[in-house]
Order: sequence, then structure tokens, then C-alpha cells
Amino acid sequence: MSEPKLLRFPPETLILREGEINTNMYKILKGHVEMYSGYGTEYEGVIGIIGEQACFGEMGLLLGKPSIYTCISYSEVLLMRITESDMNTFVKENPQNIVNIMRHMANGMVTMRLQIDLLTQELEHMKKDTDKEALQERIRDARRVMRQYAIYNPGGSQQQTMEYTMNRTV
Repeated sequence: MSEPKLLRFPPETLILREGEINTNMYKILKGHVEMYSGYGTEYEGVIGIIGEQACFGEMGLLLGKPSIYTCISYSEVLLMRITESDMNTFVKENPQNIVNIMRHMANGMVTMRLQIDLLTQELEHMKKDTDKEALQERIRDARRVMRQYAIYNPGGSQQQTMEYTMNRTV
């Protein structure tokens, strides 16, 4: 028996876990999904929130490598599951999604670069900051700002989100 192509998840459901291999890609048909790095750790950071027509999980599908992010349903979501055997049909029926997938991957690279820059700045602050509680509060503030900006600026790019976050926390 084959697995279902359409999957429903209630809010706050783990869909894809960072570090695990999942060879499926997912297209969001309804709802929103939060993307995290370091989910559930003290270094947790929101990468962004994606919505309808966006795809995620492409790294596992295309490379068979562990996921570089965790995906959690933000709202109730309806996903289309795409397997390697579905890929040719998916590309033919959804050519616009290929550009979106490429943009998502490129944005991911830009986001990682900006996160490295933000981390470098935080490390510099840590060297100077003797008040560890103040430092932890600044990190919590940065996460809140980043999440709010991702939620309330769905049309903005990941680069705009990171630049906004860096300007608010430095």
C-alpha cells in the first residue's frame, strides 16, 4: 500500500527534524510552516515562516542528506508529499515551483551567511559582556524580533529579515 500524497498536520506538529534524513519534499497547499535551526536547544533560531505554494525538504529528496532545519506546523497545514519517483511528474505539472525551490535554496544560503555574521557579532559582544543574564536577554530579544518579523513580513526576503534582526539587536 502506498503512502498518502496529501497530509494534514495540526498546529505545532513536528514535520521535519534537523539532522534526520527524510527523502520526501513537501509543498504547502494550505497553512504555514515555521523553519528553525537548533530547534529545542538553547541556540534555537527561527529561519522563517513559509506559506502556500512553498516547498521544503528538497535537500533530503535531491541529495539524500540530513535536513539542515526543523519544520513545525504554525497553523493547520495541508501538504503534498513528493517522493523521488514523483519528481518528474511534479516538475511537469508544477514548473513554477522549480524556481521557488531554487529561490528557497539560495535564500537558505544567504540566511546561513547572515546567521554566521550575527553569531560572530554575538561572540564579540560575549567577550565584552560580563553580565550573562543581560546577554541571554539580548539573545531572547533577537529571537523574538526575528520571529515577529518573519510572521508579519511574509513577503519580505530572508535577507531583509536577517538585516532587520541584526539592526534591532546590535
